[in-house]
Amino acid sequence: MFELTGRSELLADNPTLARSIRNRFPYLDPLNHLQVELLRRYRAGDTDERTKRAIHLTINGVAAGLRNSG
Repeated sequence: MFELTGRSELLADNPTLARSIRNRFPYLDPLNHLQVELLRRYRAGDTDERTKRAIHLTINGVAAGLRNSG
């Protein structure tokens, strides 16, 4: 990817956005870990509604944290 842009880091041309995203990581990391665990359970057969709902909530939480629609 860096070969295409000629940059040495992501968002090198937008340091404000890069800082904003870095500042969100401490809040998003726990959601990411929870999401991985929930997906592991779901794929192992735990397909009840609470598990599905929790997966959807983590997806929405990460999207909101990234200020994106997901």
